[in-house]
Amino acid sequence: AAAGIAHLALLRETRLLGAALCGAMLIATGAAHLWIAYSIPKPDADAAARVMFLITVLFILTALGMQLMTFEDMTYELRATNRRLEAAQGELRQMVTTDPLTGCRNRRYFDDIIRREVQRHRRYRIPLSILFIDVDKFKVVNDTLGHEAGDKVLQLVAGFLVRNVREADYVFRWGGDEFVVLISCHEAQAQRKGADLRAAFASSPDTAGLPRGVGLSVGCVEVPPEIDDVMALVSAADERMYASKPKTLRE
Repeated sequence: AAAGIAHLALLRETRLLGAALCGAMLIATGAAHLWIAYSIPKPDADAAARVMFLITVLFILTALGMQLMTFEDMTYELRATNRRLEAAQGELRQMVTTDPLTGCRNRRYFDDIIRREVQRHRRYRIPLSILFIDVDKFKVVNDTLGHEAGDKVLQLVAGFLVRNVREADYVFRWGGDEFVVLISCHEAQAQRKGADLRAAFASSPDTAGLPRGVGLSVGCVEVPPEIDDVMALVSAADERMYASKPKTLRE
């Protein structure tokens, strides 16, 4: 009976059918023993046979419950291990596809999702454009204020871009002081968005303490529905970004 109660107590922590079956059968076995002791002081052969049959059935059911509980416990542990493994894989993937400094997605993630986005763009005729963004006078920040200040500027730019594009769009740190934004719109709208980003960044109070001339240069290009080489479009957006810089910055 004590063993049966202990098995039933497991149900408060885990929903194991085997534990319920074992607990119930052990308690029933204890009750059968009490019944034998107090109700059949001098059992005849028929009574003894009935009692032994009953106890045998209870023992068989208890054994089945133990086997079931063992199987359920193994399954439970396997599911728990799988959940931990999936969580670890998710964290690892997050680390691999995220730029540690800015928190933006990196080029590896761009390579992972660009094919899917282009296919979606092609299938549903959703407009897609690429913004290539460079931080003007970034070298001046590193040279005058130090690399720690340069890192803070990159974090500032990354946070600004994430806040000022739609949640459905993507912001990538491309390398150094360069960022790429994958945005769902036509090129004309992307150009307006680029101009808005430049103006908003220049007027942001967060940039007040930066050296003069620190800002954003943006080049954009639309992704055609039938495109095989997306990297060529990224290079084209990069060239347009460079061409949009004032002559003094290009030099």
